[in-house]
Amino acid sequence: MRARIASSLVPFLGLVLLWMLLWGEFTWLSLLTGLLLALLVSIVFYLPAVALSGRFNILRAAAFVLRLLADIVLASLQIAWSAIKPHYRPSNAIIAVPLRTRSDLVMTFTAEAVSLVPGSIVIDVDREAAILYLHAFNVRSVDDLPALKRSVLATERRLILAAGSSDDLARLDAPEGSTP
Repeated sequence: MRARIASSLVPFLGLVLLWMLLWGEFTWLSLLTGLLLALLVSIVFYLPAVALSGRFNILRAAAFVLRLLADIVLASLQIAWSAIKPHYRPSNAIIAVPLRTRSDLVMTFTAEAVSLVPGSIVIDVDREAAILYLHAFNVRSVDDLPALKRSVLATERRLILAAGSSDDLARLDAPEGSTP
């Protein structure tokens, strides 16, 4: 029962946070209306329970956030340079990146983190096969694709190390293409 309440609490609190972010201010009134609206949405619409791993490593989470911020700054500078660079030729690609996780939460956070970094955006997710399809900016040749995939998998790895399940941790160490 406790696990069911905890897994339902994540979408509920997400709705409250989204409501407060939409209003752009953190006041008691926006908190109260956010709680009431989240309760109404939770009652009227089905919100799937979120499977939580039950573990959270604060140091790994901090490392994830710091690396994400560094990636955002570096990618922003690269995009800015591409915008002002003389004789720029656009070269983009759509790639599929198979993830190791089977957790919807880790998959979602990975997709969000990848999309936050300028120069790439997730355009589709295959939940069953755990594949992210993303549009990547400034891909000059097929030789650039492995580095892009490694970058996405490194983001997923940092998330799993911060809050992934024991199953996801085992998948990190498993050889490519095998399942533990």
